[in-house]
Amino acid sequence: MSNDTERRAFFKLATAGVAGTAFVALSAKALAQATMASPRQFICDVTSFGAKGDGKTLDTLAVNKAIETASTGGGGMVVVPPGVYLCYSIHLKSNVELHLSQGSTILAAPSPLEPSTSAYDLAEPRQPWEDYQDYGHNHWHNSLMWGEGIENFSITGPGLIYGKGLSSGRGKEGPPIAEVQGVGNKAIALKNCRNVIMRDFSILQGGHFAILATGVDNWTLDNVTMDTNRDGVDIDCCRNVRVSNCAVNSPWDDAICPKSSFALGYARPTDMLTITNCLVAGQFEMGTLLDGTFKRFPADAKVPRNGRIKFGTESNGGFQNITISNCVFDGCRGLALETVDGALLEDITITNITMRDLLDCPIFLRLGARMRGPSTIPVGVLRRVVISNIVASNVGSRVSSLISGVPGHQIEDVRISNIIIQHKGGGPKEMAALQLAENEQKYPEPNMFGPTPSNGFYIRHVRGIEMGDIKIEAIKEDARPAFVLNDVQQSDFFHIKTPKVAAVPTFALNNVEDFSVERSRPLADTVIEKAAEKTL
Repeated sequence: MSNDTERRAFFKLATAGVAGTAFVALSAKALAQATMASPRQFICDVTSFGAKGDGKTLDTLAVNKAIETASTGGGGMVVVPPGVYLCYSIHLKSNVELHLSQGSTILAAPSPLEPSTSAYDLAEPRQPWEDYQDYGHNHWHNSLMWGEGIENFSITGPGLIYGKGLSSGRGKEGPPIAEVQGVGNKAIALKNCRNVIMRDFSILQGGHFAILATGVDNWTLDNVTMDTNRDGVDIDCCRNVRVSNCAVNSPWDDAICPKSSFALGYARPTDMLTITNCLVAGQFEMGTLLDGTFKRFPADAKVPRNGRIKFGTESNGGFQNITISNCVFDGCRGLALETVDGALLEDITITNITMRDLLDCPIFLRLGARMRGPSTIPVGVLRRVVISNIVASNVGSRVSSLISGVPGHQIEDVRISNIIIQHKGGGPKEMAALQLAENEQKYPEPNMFGPTPSNGFYIRHVRGIEMGDIKIEAIKEDARPAFVLNDVQQSDFFHIKTPKVAAVPTFALNNVEDFSVERSRPLADTVIEKAAEKTL
């Protein structure tokens, strides 16, 4: 067969969507020459490879053949036309755009009830460092879609990925927990990839993770809607990531989660991350964000309503050079920045955030000493954080905003400005006397300390904090101080407004040095060099 004849045969077979056995009949030399001969991109329709799209026939093999054909041929687009495509694990490849057309759905097939090698791909073998993070963070192949070590690929919409057959990893519903062979527990999982675009599609019921990305660099996630039963998107050990225009409803877990686990076998920071123009929510029944009905859970529903932006709790590698802006929190928990496993969390700016109907604690900064990682690692550092232009209304009052390090390890250089917090109030006088345990090694959550003795901010083990233009409002009169400071040095407060309640101080100071408050009502300007115990 001449080279020209082989090239013509190659393109005829590829565009027709032939089966893999006919495709590999071409020689490697002919394949390379054919690829070089034409700069045109492949467009492969999965139905040409045998996909039925009827929601009943397993289409895994056909979809994977289309992706493999486009990738091996030098790159191209794999089109999923309207229909419902029942699939187990789909293998993402380099130089491929997987395009989910309007009206198309990739449907996760049911996970087996018993261990199986004919369902989802098996999870990778156990590694020595797996105990440093939860099971789900250590495995990628047991997913509806996964890619490892690939580059220059994308998933685009406006179609839907429906993880109906995936496990949430908790073992409380039909499929068993994710450790069972053949069970899938993630909609999309990526490991050690680069140059990735995800845009304009939706995910319904994504399992343990709608998107888990570990060690992914140069990644754009734009205009993706997730209405899911656990985490929305986990950005783990990634670099140069842009998350924009996304909406995530995740009542049972967190929505957008920068993390820095030890899952790669070494500590790697999440670095150069931008999150902007996003909605995170926790109060809508699953599916009602996607259909636009926004149906809220009944008031007595036992739903954790997490749905927030949270840094951590996996925090071995650290977080640096990150900005969050123009985001909406609705019916969920508040913003959380946590480093508890020996990592740096530094150089973070957060601005223009609106929050409504939060459970409690609009702002949570935690430097802890859980130290789940190699034993030689010291306690981490949390420093250089700027938070501004935050409005939070109808916030639960049991736990105020918290900024807390641990003894001997202080949070440093925090600036918080232009904040309005309206909370429900009603805290009794007895709560003002509470002494919070350190809980250095506990899993970091705002409720880890129980109710707080403050109704605005509880600040402990901090050096260098500036707070300006802060307004605290209580819907119902609250008998706790607005601010409680414990082991705090170099704190400056400017233009603070709090409710005036008889016999209730604005500030309670314990072991505080170099404190000042200016132009604040109802207080006079005050400078204190050192105070073991004092109220203002």
